[in-house]
This record gives sequence, structure tokens and C-alpha cells, in this order.
Amino acid sequence: MAPRSQPENVRVVTTNRKAYHDYFIEQTYEAGIVLRGSEIKSIRAGRVNLRDSYAHVRDGELWLIEAHISPYPQASTHERYDPRRPRKLLMHRYQINRLASAQKERGYTIVPLRMYLKNNRAKVELGLARGKRVYDKRQAIAERESQRQMEQALARHRRRR
Repeated sequence: MAPRSQPENVRVVTTNRKAYHDYFIEQTYEAGIVLRGSEIKSIRAGRVNLRDSYAHVRDGELWLIEAHISPYPQASTHERYDPRRPRKLLMHRYQINRLASAQKERGYTIVPLRMYLKNNRAKVELGLARGKRVYDKRQAIAERESQRQMEQALARHRRRR
């Protein structure tokens, strides 16, 4: 008899909406994150900002750069840390190698899409992304606008009945 799997308890803490606007997301990966001291309490409180952050492979390790985790206000004052310090991400070696080769050869970038708590552990969803050009952004805005107009027209039509 196979062991019963526990249901995964996932709570999204923050989402990087700007990443979906600026990039085409080709693949997503899940990574653990190495934290210090009271950073997990700040994450649980939602005091995280992923805007303008990215991941980079350096010396065979994956690092989260420029992610802002605010200091926890009730934490001890003798230990101060830089809220934007680079944080090591935990992934399998073959996944890191795949991301590193894509980043070097094909001009992709690794962007954090969201941070969430999964079974009380902080995780980061990374996206292998290719940058959008200005006309791609305009096209996406136009599609979103036309979709909104169609939904409004359908709603008006339903109300008339």
C-alpha cells in the first residue's frame, strides 16, 4: 500500500505582477530560499517586494538578487541586516544547470514570479523569461482592453433580458 500524501498547504505571500507585463514566461520552477533570523516572520506578515528582483547563477549556485524583505519590527535590534541582500535559492543541480545554460546562451533571464508559504516553508516560483518589446506590451494591453469591452457588452446584454 502506498503512503498517503499530505495535502499541500500553500499561501501566496506576494506576486510580481510587473514580471508578467515585462516578460514572456516560458517555464516555471519552484525554489526554496535560505533565510536568516526573523526574515521568515516578515515573509509571513507579507512584508516582501519582488519588483525589480531577479535570480542569477553564480559559481554553480542560484541567488535571488534585489528582493526586498523588510526587517521584522518586533525582532531583536542587535542584529540588523540588509533587506536587499542576495539570498541563496535551493534547487536541484540539474535544474540550476539548465537555468544557467538558458541564461547564457539564449538571452533568457530568471525572474521571481511569486513568493509563497508551502507547508510553512518559504518558496519562490521562478520563471524562465524572455523580455517583451514595446509593441508586444501594447498588443497585450490592446487584447486586455478588447476582452474587457466584450465582457462589459455581454453583461449589458444579460441585464436587458
